[in-house]
Amino acid sequence: MTPRSPHDLTNHDLVVSHFTLGRHFDIGDRVGAAAAAGCAGVGLYVGEYRRLERSGFAPEALHDLLSRHGLCLAEIEVLQGWADPSVADTDRYREIEATAWRMADAFGCRYVQAIGPYAGSVADAGRSYRGLCDRARDHGLVVGLEFLPFTNIYSAADALAIVETADRDNGGVCVDIWHHERGAADLALIEAIPAARVMGIQMSDGPLVPDDDDYFEDCLRNRVAPGDGEFDVTGFVTALRSRGVTAPWSLEVCNEAAWDTDGVDHVTRCAAGMRGFLARC
Repeated sequence: MTPRSPHDLTNHDLVVSHFTLGRHFDIGDRVGAAAAAGCAGVGLYVGEYRRLERSGFAPEALHDLLSRHGLCLAEIEVLQGWADPSVADTDRYREIEATAWRMADAFGCRYVQAIGPYAGSVADAGRSYRGLCDRARDHGLVVGLEFLPFTNIYSAADALAIVETADRDNGGVCVDIWHHERGAADLALIEAIPAARVMGIQMSDGPLVPDDDDYFEDCLRNRVAPGDGEFDVTGFVTALRSRGVTAPWSLEVCNEAAWDTDGVDHVTRCAAGMRGFLARC
């Protein structure tokens, strides 16, 4: 099966986010699990890609692996520091960004994810985001700004304010149901994002009462497959689909308990759960 271009993926397609599987899963496990679950592509963390480069596996052998499984490298995660001059103007950050551009150039990726926090005002963040979008455009990428309640980009409204200040057509918001439910939990904020500005969607599920009081640890360990928790997945999916959002659905289901398996069962359950909602909504 020939992989599709990441730019051809639609809101009927599933992508397996890098963080759905733990760090001990190698790239073969990740690609194999995504293929077994019938997904169209995978996401990859820039740090992992750098490791694959250093080992000599990327880009050539990675390209062959994806091709054998009929998958594309759809998403690049994650750029942090672009909105803080004390970080952005360092060799370390510049190399992280350069890695993202190498990934895009080698694999035709569609999407790169960005997160905060930002320094200064919303206007300052908008200027920084504008520059990031301009650099990403040179490599064929759209940029999704994810709101995270443990940063100063708390809600969808905060992310949208920065995106609108930047005013770049390849810049938009990443909407993650976990951070929506654990943060503002207001569907009106999701519905206020113009459909063309929803660049990325990350899906999971979870209990209404967190398993861990530490937000950061909870979101990295305790997510469950769509349908296995208590989130309003139906409302979230309906809000996006009814408004014409076209981005693919990325499964970001960080579940430490599931990582004791080979990964296939976990990814397959996540994909099956998500497909159930897509069929009903």
